[in-house]
Amino acid sequence: MNRARKNAGSYLMAVVMACSIPAVWAEEQAHFDPQHHERTQQLVDELVAEGLPEAWLIETFNQANYSQGVLDAMEGAAERRLSWHEYREIFMTDQRIEEGAAFIQEHADTLARAEEIYGVPREVVTAIIGVETYYGRHKGRHRVLDSLATLAFHHPVRGDFFRGELAAFLQIAHEQGVEPTALYGSYAGAMGYPQFIPTSYQAYAVDFDDDGIRDLWENPVDAIGSVANYFAVHGWQRDGTIYHEASGPTSPPETLSFNQTRSPAVTVADVVEAGIEPEVALEPTLPAVPLMLEFADGSIRYRLGEYNFYVITRYNHSHLYAMAVAELSEAIGRQVEDQG
Repeated sequence: MNRARKNAGSYLMAVVMACSIPAVWAEEQAHFDPQHHERTQQLVDELVAEGLPEAWLIETFNQANYSQGVLDAMEGAAERRLSWHEYREIFMTDQRIEEGAAFIQEHADTLARAEEIYGVPREVVTAIIGVETYYGRHKGRHRVLDSLATLAFHHPVRGDFFRGELAAFLQIAHEQGVEPTALYGSYAGAMGYPQFIPTSYQAYAVDFDDDGIRDLWENPVDAIGSVANYFAVHGWQRDGTIYHEASGPTSPPETLSFNQTRSPAVTVADVVEAGIEPEVALEPTLPAVPLMLEFADGSIRYRLGEYNFYVITRYNHSHLYAMAVAELSEAIGRQVEDQG
C-alpha cells in the first residue's frame, strides 16, 4: 500500500512539473512584456513621447530576456577583485602588444588625424581599443538588449542608471536602423570597438569617415575618432604626461590617499613631504594622483599620476584600468619604434 501511494505521488509530481515548465518558459519569454509589466510600459510611454514608435518598442521588449548571468557578472568585475600584478598580466602580453603595433600600422592615417584634431596620441587610442576589445576581436557575447533590460529593472542599486542606458540604446538602434536584438556587447551594455555605454555613444561618438553614420560596432575609423573625442572632451592635455615613477617607504604613508580616481587633489610637494620622491624633477605645485601598485612578490611600487591619468579613469573608474592603458600604450609605442 505504501509503495502504491509512493508511485502515485511520484506520478502526480511528474505531472505537476511537466505542466509548470511551459508556464515558467512563457514567463521568462514575456519577462519584459509591457502589457504585463508596469515599469516597462512606463519606459515605452516615455520613449513614444520622444518620437519612437510604440509598436516597435513593444515588439522589441517582447524579445528581451532576463539574464541572471548579467547580474552575477556585475558583482565580479576584475577591477574590484584583482591586485595590480594580476590585472596587468591580462593585458600586458606579447600578442596584445604586437597586435597593437599592427593596428597602428593599419590605421596610421586615421590615428594621425585623430591626434592632430584631438591631441590624443595614437598609442593611447590604440591601447584603449586593445584593452576594451582586443582591437575589435572581442566586442562582447551578451545581447545588449537583454543586459540593459535586466539591469534596468532588476539591479538592486543602479537600476535607474541602467534604465537611462536602456532608453539611450533603443534611441540609437532606432535612429540608425539597427535591429536591437542583433547587437552584442559587455554584460553592462557597453558596445563596439571602444565599448561605449549607450549614453556615451550618444554624447561622444563621431562620424570620423564622413559617411553619415556613427558606427562603433563595425567601423574602426569611427571608433578611433570617438575614443579621441571622448578624451578631448574630458580634458586630455595635449603633449601631457600620464604618470611618473617614484620611490618611497616600504609601507605607504598614512597621510596620503592612494589610487584615487578623482581629479588630482594633492601636489608633488605634499607627496614629497610624505616621503615619496619622484624619479624626475617635477614642479612642487604640480597636482598629482599618488599611486601604489602591488606586485607578485609582495612589494609595492609608487607612481604619480598627472591629469591625463585622471582623464583615462573617466573611461573606466579604476586606477588599475588607467595604469594598464598607460603601460600598454608605452609598450605598443616601443614596438612600433623597433619595427621602424
